[in-house]
Amino acid sequence: MSEAIERFFESLPARAPGVLRAPVAGTLQIDLSRGNETIHWLVRMGPGRIEVSQARGPADAIWYNSEDLFERLVTGRAQAIAAVLRNESTYSGNVSLFFALRRFFPDPPGTRDPREVARRQAGRLR
Repeated sequence: MSEAIERFFESLPARAPGVLRAPVAGTLQIDLSRGNETIHWLVRMGPGRIEVSQARGPADAIWYNSEDLFERLVTGRAQAIAAVLRNESTYSGNVSLFFALRRFFPDPPGTRDPREVARRQAGRLR
């Protein structure tokens, strides 16, 4: 298991209060394939909280990824929706959990908030 993936899952409970403000609740199982092995992560979400374990269990949704793809997601080098649309990963179940977890992934390297760019441009015009 890559260090980036482990750090991502370890960080979720502390980051949840600031990210999960909408009323979201459910369990998402994330399956990461590495060769002939599958690594399972169970993410239980509720408003402002997340619990993470490396287990299988009853889940409202399941998201299948390669370990390599998931590492690119947690480092901002890939986008979750694009990966699903390109059939690089498979998602089934409660889609609101996918959108909630997606908010924890970083922006691609070098990305700037367009609002900040517009503020800087407006400041130069004065």
